[in-house]
Amino acid sequence: MDQKSKWKKKGKDGYVLIENEGGATLGLATDSRVKVLTVDGYAFKDFLGTGELASYEDWRLSYEERAKDLAERIGIEDIAGLMLYSAHQLIPARGARAAVFGGTYNGKGYEESGAEPWELTDQQKEFIVKDKVRHVLIMGLESTETAVRWNNKLQALAENSGFGIPANNSSDPRHGAGSTAEYMGVTGEAISKWANGIGLSASFDPALVKEFGEIASAEYRALGITTALSPQIDLATEPRWMRFADTFGEHTQMTIDMAKAYCDGFQTTEESEDGWGKDSVNTMVKHFPGGGMCEAGRDAHYAYGKYAVYPGNNFKEHLKPFTDGAFSLDGKTKKASAVMPYYTISYGIDQKNGENVGNSFNKYLIQDLLREELGYDGVVCTDWGITHDIGEAEETFAGKCWGVEQLTEAERHFKALEAGVDQFGGNNDVAPVMEAYRMCCDKYGREAADARFRRSAYRLLLNIFRTGLFENPYLDLEESLRTVGCPAFMEKGYESQLKSVTLLKNKNRVLPLKEGMKVYIPERHIKSYLNFMSMPTGDQDVVPAGKKAAPEYFRVVDTPEEADAALCFIESPISVGYDPEDRKAGGNGYVPVTLQYRPYQALAARETSLAGGDPLEESANRSYRGKWNTAANEGDLDLVMDMKGRMGGKPVITVVSVKNPMVMAELEPCTDALIAEYGVSPQAVLDVISGRFKPEGLLPLQMPANMETVENQKEDVAFDMECYQDEEGHTYDFGFGMDYDGVITDGRVRKYSRC
Repeated sequence: MDQKSKWKKKGKDGYVLIENEGGATLGLATDSRVKVLTVDGYAFKDFLGTGELASYEDWRLSYEERAKDLAERIGIEDIAGLMLYSAHQLIPARGARAAVFGGTYNGKGYEESGAEPWELTDQQKEFIVKDKVRHVLIMGLESTETAVRWNNKLQALAENSGFGIPANNSSDPRHGAGSTAEYMGVTGEAISKWANGIGLSASFDPALVKEFGEIASAEYRALGITTALSPQIDLATEPRWMRFADTFGEHTQMTIDMAKAYCDGFQTTEESEDGWGKDSVNTMVKHFPGGGMCEAGRDAHYAYGKYAVYPGNNFKEHLKPFTDGAFSLDGKTKKASAVMPYYTISYGIDQKNGENVGNSFNKYLIQDLLREELGYDGVVCTDWGITHDIGEAEETFAGKCWGVEQLTEAERHFKALEAGVDQFGGNNDVAPVMEAYRMCCDKYGREAADARFRRSAYRLLLNIFRTGLFENPYLDLEESLRTVGCPAFMEKGYESQLKSVTLLKNKNRVLPLKEGMKVYIPERHIKSYLNFMSMPTGDQDVVPAGKKAAPEYFRVVDTPEEADAALCFIESPISVGYDPEDRKAGGNGYVPVTLQYRPYQALAARETSLAGGDPLEESANRSYRGKWNTAANEGDLDLVMDMKGRMGGKPVITVVSVKNPMVMAELEPCTDALIAEYGVSPQAVLDVISGRFKPEGLLPLQMPANMETVENQKEDVAFDMECYQDEEGHTYDFGFGMDYDGVITDGRVRKYSRC
C-alpha cells in the first residue's frame, strides 16, 4: 500500500474490493470504467470521471447530502428511469413461465441459447442501459450461485452506464414454507423456510417476527436483494379476501406490533448510528390505505374486485398499522422506507375531490392524507401494472388502471404523479414517463415539473444510498453460500413453523399418535377453478405432501381398514367470486365467495352492492343475492366423511391448510382431531401429530358459525362474526388454541384479547 494512501485493493471473482482504513469498503467491476480517486488518503469512486470528488461520491457525507446532490445532477430521463420498477424477472428465464414473464438471450430462448443461468437477458440489458431502470423485481432464482453471479453482472452493467447508480433489487416474500407459498414454484435458492404472515401471527409473538426480519434480511442481502416488497399490513377484516393469509390478521394492535418488528428486523444494521447500512433491507409496506375490506371478498387484481368498501365507517382503523406501526418504528431507522398503495378504489373516501379512482391515482389519499396529514416522506410505489390497459373481460388478468380506464398510458402516469407517487411498479419502459413529464411541463411549467421529478429522485436515491449499494453492490459467492439457508437459519425458520400449528380439537385426547403406528392418508380431488392468473386449473388429483413425509413417523398403509388412524390433509374451501359462465348465461357474472365446501346459496347477501361501475359492465349492481357457488375442493369434505365411515370408530385426524376463515360446521363433527396450519411444511404438522412438538399456536382469526354471519359482517370491521362452537363446547374464536392437555390460557391470549 502506498504510504500516502489509506486504502488497499483486493481482487475477487469478477470485481475488486478497495478497503479504506476505518472507512467504507468499495466494490468495482473488474472491467469498470469508473476510476478511483484518492482524497485525504482515502479511496472514492469517480463515477463522473471528472477527477474531482462530487458530494454524492463522498462516502463520508450523510446519505441525505449525497442523495440531494445526485438528485440535482441527473437528467430528467435518468430520473424517469429511477421511477420505473421492473416487471417480475425469472433468473434464468426458462420454462413455461418465461412465455408469460419474458426473457431472451441473444434473441433466443434460454434452452436453445446455451447461456449460463446467470447471464442477463436481452431485456434486462436494454432496460438498464436504454431505459435507465435501477429497481428490479426478482421472482425466480435457480440457486444462490445463480443469484450471486447474476447480481454481479447486473451491477457491473449499471456501474458502467449513466451516473453509475447501482441496481436496487427487490423481492416479494420468498421465505414461505408451504408448497403453495407465493413464488415457491420458481424459487430454487436454499433459503430458510418460515411460517407465512398469518402463521407468524398464530405465534402471537412479535419477537419471533423481528427475528425473522433479521435472518431474512441477511439472506436477502446475500442474494443481492435490498428491498423487500413486504410486509403486508392490511387489516384482514374481510374473511373471504384471497390475500388474507399473507396479512397479520384483523387484530389492530397485533398487526401494529408485528409490522414494527418486521420492519425493524429487516431495516436495521446493528452497529450503525442511524440504523442504516450494509445489512439493511428497505421495507415497502403494503397496501395503503388498507386493502382488506374489498367488497364481498373479491380481490382487486381483477376488475370484478376493484372496490374497497366501508359499511362500518371504519376507514381510520385501517390506517393504524401504518401510522402507529410502520411509520413509528422502535428501531433507529424510524419508519418503513417505502409504501405501496393497493389496486383498490377506496369507494367514497375521497370527499375532497369526489374521485373514485385506484388508490395510486387518488390525490386526496396520497398527497393530502399520506404526505401532508400523516407526514410520510418516503417512497410511494404503485402496485404492479396499474398504468397498463385492462383486459377483455372482468376476470382477465391484465392491467389494473381502475377508475382511469379511459386515459392513455402516459396520462395514467401523469395522474399518478399528480397524486404524489414516486415510482411505477411493473413498468420497464421509460417512454410513457417522459411523456407524462412533458404533460407536467405543459400544465405547471418546466421549473415546477423539474422540481416535482427531483423530489421523487431524492427519495428513491436515498433508499439506495442507505443500503450501501453505492459503495459495494457486489457479492462474494462463498460468503453468500455460507449465509443463505445456513443450518442456524433453517432451524429458526422451522421453529416458527412449529409454533404456528394450531390444535383446535383433540377428542378423547387421540393426539399425539404413537410413532410407528399404521396410518392411512387419502388422496385429494380438486375441480377446476380460476387460479391467480385467472386461468382454469383443470381437474386435479393431488397426493398430499403429508403422505410423502409421513413414513418418517408412521407406517403408511394402503387401506383404511388396516390402519390404526386416518390422516386427512386438506385445504380450506377454494372459490372465486366471479363466474364467466354466469355472465354468458345473461347474469352479471358475480357469484358468492364461499367459505364452506358444500353448495351455498347467498340468500343473505346484499340486494344491491355498495359499489359498482365498470367500462365492461352495463349494470353498476354487483349483487349475487340468491346465486350459488360450490368450493372447488368440495372433495376434501367428502374424503373426511368417507374416512369417518370407513375407519369404524378408529381415530380420524384432519389437518386443514387454512388460507381463509372457514365454516367448520360441515367438517368438525366428522373428525376426532382437527389441526389448522397456515402453509407450513408437512414435517412441522407431523411433529405435532406425533408428539415431537407440543402444539402452541393460537387462532389468528375467527372461524364463522355459518355463511349467513359472513354475509352479514361488515368488510371494514374486525371480529364481527358469530363464531363456530364444536361438539366439545369450544368456540373457534380469535386466540383459541389447544395443547395436548387442553385449552391454552397463557399470557399471549391476555395480551392480545379482542377487547
